[in-house]
Amino acid sequence: MLKPRDIDLIKIKGIELNQFKTHLKNFKSGFPFAKLDSAATIGNGIIRFTEKEINDLISFFDDHSNKYDILKFVPASGAASRMFKHLFEYRELDKNNLKDHPEENDFNSAAFFFKHLGEFAFYQDLMHLMSENGLSIKECLNGNDHKPIINHLLDSKGLQYASLPKALLKFHKYEDGARMAFEEHLVEGAHYSKNDKGEVNIHFTLSPEHREKFTDALARIKDKYESKFKVRFNIGFSEQKPSTDMIAVDLENQPLRNEDGDLVFRPGGHGALIENLNDLDGDIVFIKNIDNIVPDQLRDTTYIYKKAIAAHLLKTQDQTFKYLHELKSGKVSQELISEIETFARENLFIDLSNANQTGNRSDFLFNQLNRPIRVCGMVKNEGEPGGGPFWVLDENNAKSLQIVESSQIDLKNQDQKRIVNEATHFNPVDLVCGLQNFEGDKFDLKQFVDPQTGFISIKSQNGKDLKAQELPGLWNGAMAHWITIFVECPIITFNPVKIINDLLREQHQ
Repeated sequence: MLKPRDIDLIKIKGIELNQFKTHLKNFKSGFPFAKLDSAATIGNGIIRFTEKEINDLISFFDDHSNKYDILKFVPASGAASRMFKHLFEYRELDKNNLKDHPEENDFNSAAFFFKHLGEFAFYQDLMHLMSENGLSIKECLNGNDHKPIINHLLDSKGLQYASLPKALLKFHKYEDGARMAFEEHLVEGAHYSKNDKGEVNIHFTLSPEHREKFTDALARIKDKYESKFKVRFNIGFSEQKPSTDMIAVDLENQPLRNEDGDLVFRPGGHGALIENLNDLDGDIVFIKNIDNIVPDQLRDTTYIYKKAIAAHLLKTQDQTFKYLHELKSGKVSQELISEIETFARENLFIDLSNANQTGNRSDFLFNQLNRPIRVCGMVKNEGEPGGGPFWVLDENNAKSLQIVESSQIDLKNQDQKRIVNEATHFNPVDLVCGLQNFEGDKFDLKQFVDPQTGFISIKSQNGKDLKAQELPGLWNGAMAHWITIFVECPIITFNPVKIINDLLREQHQ
C-alpha cells in the first residue's frame, strides 16, 4: 500500500506510477530467459574482414568521417572500490599483523600486488604521500608491514582510490608523467573522433559525487592534450536520471523502506544510460567502457578497428537510407523489393521469415530497415567473463542478433547450455552506433528497448539482504530492437581493468 508521501517521492523522481507498479510486479514474476537459437560465429552472424577490406574501410573513414558529427560516449560512473576487493580482504586477515598472505605467484593475490607495487603508475604518488607522513614504502615492504600502504592508497586521508571512479585512477606510466584512465580516452578521441573543425566531442557519464573531482582533473590537463594533438575538446557530462531509479524490495517482495519510512530506490544500472544517449546529438557515436584502454605503444590496432567498424556502419547506413527513401516513395518494383530483401538478410542480418505473414512486403521492409544501426566489435572467447553474441528467438520465433549476458540464459536447460558452449566470441563493449534516421532526424531510442530483459539480483544494505532490479543493459535489452551487426576484432583491442592487478598485465605496462 502506497502512502501519499510515497506517491510524492515517485513523482519527484519522474517515475510514472504505472511504471512503478510494473517494476514491483517484475520482482514477483521475474524476467523470462533469452531463447537462444544458436551462437553467432564467423559466417553465421559475425563478419571477419580481410586485410584488404580493412585497408579500404580505413581509407573510406579517413576520406568521409569529417562529413559527420562524431561523438565518443564513455560510461564512467562506476566507483573503483570493487577493483580493490582482494586488498580489503587482505587488510582484514589480521588487523595487527599482515604477514600471512597467498603465494606471490598468484596473479590475483594481494601478495602479487605488493611484489610488483613499483610497477604501478600511481607508485610515485603513493611514495610521496607516505614520505610526507614519515613512512617509507620500502621499509614497509621489507618488514611485511602492508597495512599502512593499503591505508594510504585506499582511504580518505590517502589517495582515496577506493572512493574515486575508475576514470580518475592513474593507469599508465609515460616519460612525461602518468595518465588517468579518462586521459587515455582523450588521446583515443583525438585519433578517431576529430571533425573537420579540429573538434573532439566526448561525453562521460558520471555519478554525482564524482563530478567535481572529474571536472577539476579535466581542467588541469585539458590544455596539455589540446596542444599535443592540435584539437579542441568539447567534453560533456551527464548523470543517470532519477526517473530510471528502481524500487528495492525485501526478500518477500515488499517495498523496502529506510529508517524514516521512505521508499528505498537504487540506480537502474547501465541500461539507464540509454536515456543519456538519447539526449545527445551526433551522427555516429563510439561507445567504449572507461577501463578498456591500452598505452600508446599498443594503440594502433585499436585505431585501425575503430575506423574500420565505423566505416562499415557509415557505408551500410548510407545504403539502408537509400532503400528507405525508395520504399517511402511507394514506387518500388518487385525486382527492387527482392534486392532490398537480399540486402536486409545478408548485410543487416534481419530475419525475414515472417515477411509473408504481414501482407505488404514493402511496408514490412520499411519497418525493418527504419531502425538505429549498431556495429559491435566481438573478440575471440578466451575465458573472459561477459556477454556474448547469439542468435535469439523472440515470442514469434523470429531470429535477431543480440548480446546476451549469462544471467539471461537458462543454463539448466541442456540445449541452451550446449549453444553457450558453442560460442566462439564475447562482447568487449566496442560499439559504433548510428542515431539518426534516413531523413536526418534523431531516433527516439527508448522506442527500441526490450523491457523484458531486465535483471534481478540479491544485494546487501546495512547488513540486510534485499532484491534489486536493473533495467535492460545498455548493449543488451536497451538496444534489443536495433539493427545489429557483429564484426570480429583482435583480442588486443580488449584490455579491461577489473581488479587493480590487471594493470600489471603486459598490455598495460
